[in-house]
Amino acid sequence: MKRVEKTKPAPQELAPEIRPGQSIELLKELHILTRDGKLNQDSRRKLKQVYHLFQFIEPLLKETLQAHPGVSLVDHGAGKSYLGFILYDLFFKELNDGSHIYGIETREELVQKSTGLAQRLGFAGMSFLPLSVAESTTSMLLPPTIDIVTALHACNTATDDAIDFALKKQARHIVLVPCCQAEVASVLRKNKGKDLGRSALTEIWRHPIHTREFGSQITNVLRCLQLEAHGYQVSVTELVGWEHSMKNELIIATYKDLPRRRPAERLHEVLSTLGLEEMAQRFYTGKSAMAEATSPAIETR
Repeated sequence: MKRVEKTKPAPQELAPEIRPGQSIELLKELHILTRDGKLNQDSRRKLKQVYHLFQFIEPLLKETLQAHPGVSLVDHGAGKSYLGFILYDLFFKELNDGSHIYGIETREELVQKSTGLAQRLGFAGMSFLPLSVAESTTSMLLPPTIDIVTALHACNTATDDAIDFALKKQARHIVLVPCCQAEVASVLRKNKGKDLGRSALTEIWRHPIHTREFGSQITNVLRCLQLEAHGYQVSVTELVGWEHSMKNELIIATYKDLPRRRPAERLHEVLSTLGLEEMAQRFYTGKSAMAEATSPAIETR
């Protein structure tokens, strides 16, 4: 009996969501496609989220390329590096100019797995480092400046560490989806006793559930003010529909060397008003911004 060879799915048999030129092997390795090239409902949702985020990041990549060849991107809290691999597949793999994606992840096993996958796919412009976000700031394994910094669902203060990294690496663009912001809420909770009665505003976080939600909200407000105090233009939107994720706030910051005095003043006013003065070091505004905050004659750096 003649043996029938199994053939790969023809392009037209692939799910319509798959874009021309995408690596089918990659999508299977990421478990977005099944072994026979199909999409289930969960992977279709995951792919939709990645595509949606890519539409925000792609213009930043193109803008950076117009400024200079060789884009550098650092993805903090990379996990299985879904974002990094998709970005490389859709944008970086066609470049031949030294562009590079660095995935930062603390879990050694995920770093090794991502490194192996990049090698199998021939994605030479990807590397993965077993570091915390804070450690990566001083690591000699990364270049002194970085064009684009991403941090998706970096939990609690890891998002602030990613902002610190981006500021110190003079990032042109920063893309954040914050997650599990608990530090500010813990300070609000700790100071609640002495703050109650000081102002009617304390009613906003008097109840524990409100403390948690308000703490999360004010954390992102402080992050935006901090970025503005360093000269960035900041936009805030939702990443995907609420039916997909509650951790949904997308913050995009682009360095424009904007005036810094006003956001620095506002940030410190918010900290003072809410009794969060001890958080000033976390949400630092830098020497130039602090100088502007105390000198009305200075408007820009």
